[in-house]
Amino acid sequence: MNLDELKTLNLQDIGGWPVLPKILALVALLLAVVFAGYWFDWRGELERLEVVRQEESKLRETFLSKKKQAINLDTYRQQLKEIDQSFGALLKQLPNKSEMDALLVDINQAGLGRGLEFELFKPAASEIMSEFYAQLPVTIKVTGEYHDLGNFASDISQMPRIVTLNDIKISAAKDGRLTMDGVARTYRYLDEEEVNAQKKPAVDPKNKRVGGAKK
Repeated sequence: MNLDELKTLNLQDIGGWPVLPKILALVALLLAVVFAGYWFDWRGELERLEVVRQEESKLRETFLSKKKQAINLDTYRQQLKEIDQSFGALLKQLPNKSEMDALLVDINQAGLGRGLEFELFKPAASEIMSEFYAQLPVTIKVTGEYHDLGNFASDISQMPRIVTLNDIKISAAKDGRLTMDGVARTYRYLDEEEVNAQKKPAVDPKNKRVGGAKK
């Protein structure tokens, strides 16, 4: 069937068409119906279906995550208990305010016990405050033999309370011994009042008001 024969087909008498044009017309009509259904109806439904599938995937992941947490709940509780115990053990290594003086004496005695001579033992004028603990730097200068200085540093590290040696400098003394300069840092935990004071925001004196007016 050629192009001229197609031009002679009567659109009002489709039943009289040859078989091949009829099949082609039916296929074209079917494609048009399918496309129209997709464009005006199915497309929106398919988009909503994809959204629902994504939500289902997220809910499934959330469910599996919650299920895993529920299964491991006892393990998490045990880990939390162990963390609390470790924290308590570390906290016991920090002296309170009343024990700080005794700790400073212990540091001094550790040096004297090793035959060292203290040329300087000067605690800082004020503590360095953190959220839960206070730090007190002590500037020290001691003179002694090499092994005595090493033993002193070892004694400091083995104290039941936390003490660290920082900024250490060793130089030769005039008598052939060694002089060690450094900073021993001691720590203590804050009491409840001090912790609350640390949490309070600082007040700018310029913003203070007396009787409703700025000072």
